[in-house]
Amino acid sequence: MHSLRRLLFPPALSVRSISSTTTWRAAASANASSPPPPALSEGERVIHEKLTAKFAPSQLQVQDVSGGCGTFYAITIASTAFKGLPIVKQHKLVTEALKSDIEGFHGLQVRSFSPMVAM
Repeated sequence: MHSLRRLLFPPALSVRSISSTTTWRAAASANASSPPPPALSEGERVIHEKLTAKFAPSQLQVQDVSGGCGTFYAITIASTAFKGLPIVKQHKLVTEALKSDIEGFHGLQVRSFSPMVAM
């Protein structure tokens, strides 16, 4: 279990479970207003831009896991917009933001988190 946690959350990340909600904070969070990484595919870029505009995430990763055909995406997002919300509600907000795009998807994997407040 610890090796899986290290694989999913490298040492630069701090992970703590609170009830059924996982809270996530990166040690060096990205600037939410920064442009999407240049290596993104067109579909990844569109999703990245929509989620950035809607949630101003502190962390956002969008990956086409369909093998390049653009029908299955994995999204990891951390935003203060999710603070206090159950995971199901967080995911609903993400899917609502991508509603017009989801119609053409085969699948969507969403991992959402509320960033921890620095103590």
